[in-house]
Amino acid sequence: MAISTEDIKKLREETGAGIADCKEALTESDGDMAKAKEWLKQKGFDRAAKKSEREVKSGVVEVYSHGGRVGVVVEVLCETDFVAKTEDFKNLAHEIALQIASMNPEDKEALLAQEYIRDNSQTISDMIKSVVGKLGENIQIGKFCRVVLGE
Repeated sequence: MAISTEDIKKLREETGAGIADCKEALTESDGDMAKAKEWLKQKGFDRAAKKSEREVKSGVVEVYSHGGRVGVVVEVLCETDFVAKTEDFKNLAHEIALQIASMNPEDKEALLAQEYIRDNSQTISDMIKSVVGKLGENIQIGKFCRVVLGE
């Protein structure tokens, strides 16, 4: 089956994956967009598994306050300063802070296992793995703290 440039462009816009990966995903899935997205997701998870042992020395400390009543500080780590400055990485750190503020996980393992509040079809671990697949670096959650006014 011939894969159109428009289909590759559409898949790239929806997933943020590279052009070659989008073309391969569409080829492997016979042009089925949903199957191609699943293929890219799995490929991202495979990449994440390969990178999980790499050392993380950079990242960001995200600070979030929900209405001045709940505050969160979370350390999200990556391999390089270059990736730490990308919008995808900053957005991931912000979404993790929102998750902590709303779901109050006991520890890092509990946080990683939680369903993502904006998309309950994936866990926080899955969300991180998808960003690892996109950015190509190991990403980990470091420390975090949640403070509630009056507690």
